[in-house]
Amino acid sequence: METGAIPLADLAGPFDLQSTVESGQSYLWRRRDGGTYESLSVHGGDHWYETVVPPMDDVNDERAAVRVRLADGRLEWESTTDAVPILTHLLRLDDDLDAVREATPTLPLLERAFDAYEGMRLVRDPPFACLISFICSAQMRVSRIHGMQLRLAETYGDGMELDGDVVHAFPTPAQLAARTEADLRDLALGYRAPYVQRTAEMVADGEADPADAVGLPYEEARDSLTRFVGVGDKVADCVLLFSLGFLEAVPLDTWIRTAIADHFPDCDRGNYAATSRAIRERLGGEYAGYAQTYLFYYLRAGGD
Repeated sequence: METGAIPLADLAGPFDLQSTVESGQSYLWRRRDGGTYESLSVHGGDHWYETVVPPMDDVNDERAAVRVRLADGRLEWESTTDAVPILTHLLRLDDDLDAVREATPTLPLLERAFDAYEGMRLVRDPPFACLISFICSAQMRVSRIHGMQLRLAETYGDGMELDGDVVHAFPTPAQLAARTEADLRDLALGYRAPYVQRTAEMVADGEADPADAVGLPYEEARDSLTRFVGVGDKVADCVLLFSLGFLEAVPLDTWIRTAIADHFPDCDRGNYAATSRAIRERLGGEYAGYAQTYLFYYLRAGGD
């Protein structure tokens, strides 16, 4: 096992671990005390979080287990390998959060959201696991989505030992594709089970890959993801934003549609594509996805 720490002073802008991994962006981290997603409003804290990441281009050559916490002005980590490039990638520690905020419009609601959750960053989850997570997200509370992903990992994913504990990886496409719809329904996936099985099969067989969207113009990238079973525009936008680096993506979920109705009614254009363009422009374009995530979390936690 390797250990280390990243001083927060080395980052461009603030960083808060708890709000980053418990804000509905990622369902792939487990809090060691079992309290992930227990509260609607989380910020600060020195909890340990752990996950297993697959090999990622230019980041890590092999699967790695990682554990991390925020303490004493440092991001402390334990891992089966050097975790600095992994954490930099997954938690977007290379983003200049001050520049992101400066580039977003000065809107009272948005300013309140940025102030409430200072240091929350977007995540950069592995594409396949992110895709499956958001296929499972339809009409579900974040705690239940998280529970589904944990069950998938613990039931079908490989375990890795980290300091005497076993941390489970999210299943590979082949591991999920090999399961039946009945298997997945037994894990409480409900009507989402055939979507997960068929999407995993598409990736495992080489028929399609969510990462194929990288490099496409934004709206073409969104369209490319809708070929996966169970993926509409909103789920596609979530994958683009929380995995594939399209920071302009604005998923139009219930909370953002409420924000549009209450605060930006002129952005409602009657259909997803046109409304998405309008709210994306209102929230600043390039970093509109950052603004969306702050608004989503702020409103979901009871802000107004």
